[in-house]
Amino acid sequence: MGQSHPSEEHPPPSTAADLTVDGTGLLCVTLLLRLRKRIDGAPPGTLVHVMATDPAAPLDLPAWCHMTGHTYLGPVPGEQPVYALRLAAGARSTRSDAPWHPVDEHSEIYAGHGE
Repeated sequence: MGQSHPSEEHPPPSTAADLTVDGTGLLCVTLLLRLRKRIDGAPPGTLVHVMATDPAAPLDLPAWCHMTGHTYLGPVPGEQPVYALRLAAGARSTRSDAPWHPVDEHSEIYAGHGE
């Protein structure tokens, strides 16, 4: 049998995380800002667990993954609300001040960052 690459498989969400982001008590935008900061520089294939108590997290995290190109793996079984995602190669970056807005050649300039 051939070996599969980590970025090509979807392991069970209960697999141990390479990186954990504690977003307990944070609302969506703040949670995504923390997630964006924590994954900066992490390699593709990294399995990330996000602890999130915001009731919107089960909707916001898959939407953010879809927008950026990362893979949303779903909730992790357990007592606390934890969600798994896998970082993708070539994922789209988001603005440092607005995690719902992908970075393009103009957005960082308009935000005052790319002059």
